[in-house]
Amino acid sequence: MRRQRLRADEALWRAVEVMAAGVKKLPRDLLVRLKELLVLDWRKKSGARSQLKLAIEEALDTGLPPADTPELYRQKCSAVFEHVYESYPKRRAGVYAAAGSA
Repeated sequence: MRRQRLRADEALWRAVEVMAAGVKKLPRDLLVRLKELLVLDWRKKSGARSQLKLAIEEALDTGLPPADTPELYRQKCSAVFEHVYESYPKRRAGVYAAAGSA
């Protein structure tokens, strides 16, 4: 009985490690994708903003565990978009301009 419990604990721990690795990969992949979408004067172009929002939604939908409620998911998407909007005033300028380019 104790041995079964240890195996179950080990399996759970491995699953948590795999999930954590995926969550850590999400920001790097999203940053690379967003940099592709940041065009000149992207803040002024509704199409560019829409593409950016869609990319964020797709990344969070596939990269986060499915435990979020729809409202929490929308809040996270909105928070990420607002962060990018504030952090990238211009195409190649921003707090993460050098990150994700390797």
